Amino acid sequence: MSGLYPLAEVGPLLRRQGAQVGLDRADVWVAITDGGAGLEDFVRENFPRAGAVILDFYHAAERLAKLAAGLHPGDASAALEQTKAWSRVPRGEGGEVMIAVPEAWDWPGATGLAPVREEVLGYFRNQVHRMDYPTYEAAGWYIGSGAVESACKTVVGSRLKGSGMRWSEAGAHAVCHVRALYRSEHSQWTDFWSRSLAA
Repeated sequence: MSGLYPLAEVGPLLRRQGAQVGLDRADVWVAITDGGAGLEDFVRENFPRAGAVILDFYHAAERLAKLAAGLHPGDASAALEQTKAWSRVPRGEGGEVMIAVPEAWDWPGATGLAPVREEVLGYFRNQVHRMDYPTYEAAGWYIGSGAVESACKTVVGSRLKGSGMRWSEAGAHAVCHVRALYRSEHSQWTDFWSRSLAA
């Protein structure tokens, strides 16, 4: 499924698509989202059996990278090493510990660092209930949305973002539908084009 839908319209479409592939027979439902406003409520409303709504680990790691860049301005190598070290904390210990680490850190008085630190800590405090990564991974659940984001690039991005391309909203929406159909199972593509339009 692909298109430019308002969030309110996406839920029923995803539920129908999920039902077609056996979602209702699954023992456990798990959702992964970024920290966007309203997404957790969206999942709970449209997928009420979701046992967990996980904060995408890599979005959390991006916040840590932002904090590390503030700690090591102008030193990309040190910032990367710091990001790697910090990223092991939520994955190994969970969100509560990830909050405790920067709270207890002996921060230098670098200009502009305090607001970045507070922004990142605020983000984690708001999302901590979705950051129990050790438990999620122990249950065998994915903690990142990389496969879906990769599909967005190959299904939509590679078709709509070519050099010099310009799309109207309606045109992009229509191409998204065809592109999703094309990238689905071959039988769906052939069945769609061989169906009778006379009815």
